[in-house]
Amino acid sequence: MAEITGQEAVGRTAEAAGGVTPVLANMLGATLRPGWHADTLQDGDPLPPLWHWTAFPQDTPMERIGPDGHPALGAFLPDLGLGRRMWAGGQLNFLKPLHIGERLTRRSEITAVDWKEAGSGPMAIVSLAHLIAGEDGPAIEESQSIIYLHIPDAYRPPKPILAPTETAFDAEVTVDPVRLFRYSAATFNGHRIHYDRAYATQVEHYPGLIVHGPLQATLLIEAAIRHRGGALPTALSHRGVHPIFEHHPLRLLGIEDGPAMTLCTATRPEHGGHQGMQVRAEWA
Repeated sequence: MAEITGQEAVGRTAEAAGGVTPVLANMLGATLRPGWHADTLQDGDPLPPLWHWTAFPQDTPMERIGPDGHPALGAFLPDLGLGRRMWAGGQLNFLKPLHIGERLTRRSEITAVDWKEAGSGPMAIVSLAHLIAGEDGPAIEESQSIIYLHIPDAYRPPKPILAPTETAFDAEVTVDPVRLFRYSAATFNGHRIHYDRAYATQVEHYPGLIVHGPLQATLLIEAAIRHRGGALPTALSHRGVHPIFEHHPLRLLGIEDGPAMTLCTATRPEHGGHQGMQVRAEWA
């Protein structure tokens, strides 16, 4: 049998058209923002940072959905013979504003497939580059890393990174199954680890439902923008360092760093006090 490397996928491209309607934007607002009022967002309003992640849902038919709820591998993303895949991190540069109701396009390219040895076996990192454009041209340059792993026979958490103790803000949000389902619905994300507890615990052997990495990053940026009085970042990077589960409130922490902010999600000290998602946001 030929060795699976995934190198044939490097250079593969895909294009998508989409947008964020007022209905979808208000679904997100109701899911993300405290004290939400119905129909707050309208056509032409600025699209908040990271909300473009809802703009390009994959309308994959049911017969081409994989066992994890994602579109089956092999069409665009390569099938590397590993059963688990996770959105590990990425970087974004915001070139110009996008707007609710605007016609958007996205061009995606697989730029690399790299193999490493993890504690539980082989690990592959698939790197993607996206260019998101609005009606006035390119608006977001984004890179993304997706990690592929074998599904282990038991949950083995990564080494925890403790949350900082001195912060500019330290807020909490509930991450119960309702919020997880609503974010999955708004992003048309069928990954079962976020809403199907039996699958998450019995097949992938997690201790509970997992809080989406993109949801954590978006909640952090929302909190940072509120802290900064509404000013929008010009660039950010994000990296997942530890799974966060449904069992406890999610802390949103921010540290001032000149024109930038270092952000992270974390559990409470009595639940380990470890970080989940790390974000660095920059303001020009």
